[in-house]
Amino acid sequence: MSKSNLVVKTNRLNQAFQTLSLVELHIIQLAIVDARETGTGLSTDMPLRIDAMRYAEVFGVTKQNAYQRMKEAEETLFNRRFSFYDSDGYLVKSRWVQQVKYLENEGALELVFTLAVVQGISRIDGVKEFFTQYLLNQTTNLTSVYSARLYELLIQWQSTGEVPMVELSEFKMQLGIKNNEYSRIEAFKRRVLDLAINEINEKTDITASYKQHKKGRQIVGFSFSFKQKKTIKKGLSKNLWEAVPVGTRYQNAGGDIWIKEENGFLFCEQKKQSMPPSLAQTATQNGTLKLLK
Repeated sequence: MSKSNLVVKTNRLNQAFQTLSLVELHIIQLAIVDARETGTGLSTDMPLRIDAMRYAEVFGVTKQNAYQRMKEAEETLFNRRFSFYDSDGYLVKSRWVQQVKYLENEGALELVFTLAVVQGISRIDGVKEFFTQYLLNQTTNLTSVYSARLYELLIQWQSTGEVPMVELSEFKMQLGIKNNEYSRIEAFKRRVLDLAINEINEKTDITASYKQHKKGRQIVGFSFSFKQKKTIKKGLSKNLWEAVPVGTRYQNAGGDIWIKEENGFLFCEQKKQSMPPSLAQTATQNGTLKLLK
């Protein structure tokens, strides 16, 4: 991948109750990445273009397959809704996009996001605790939308590796599961949760597990713990990353400069963003961020 492919969004948007398909989630991820890396940004009145070739490159599908997926997404994405609680505790309901257009002769999709989405992606103030960020290539090989969504929900807690108990009904809505789906907890665990955990452990940079919480005999929620996988031979070990001098500068494909701070985080002055050590380590070892000499 030629771009840094860093997905960043507010925790509030990340925790939203949503029902995106895997293809639709991929398109949203690409939009977040490309808007930031190209400098285009997101607005409620300017369309953002996603090309089928770009989709095919990132998600490892054929060009024809990408065309088909994007054409199908044009039919469904406009009708997708999500909801979240605002800072005052009120439930807000929103669409993801207010306009979508498939350019058949160009193999591209043009999207105009709603205000809630633009604010949830664009309001980056550099306070790391309030934002979820991960490298897109950690989710590109996941074949289940439940795996991709669970990875997003887990990685929000990457500073601690511990996710507090979330109630079952809320968790299902975050995964995009309707109230009448998987009503039997055994089916939910077997066909959703266990499969998602196994795929995350096999295909991403973390190893996760869960603990179920009961009220009497009834399972009422789940908590999670996860840890970063040990880096392979060519990567930096934790000790080596700690040995990288404070002030070391890196640059992404978009020209943004990231500087290592005393706490091990990388900070980008242009974007007012911080990147945690685990993510910084991955980005520097896979070439997403290149050392400036």
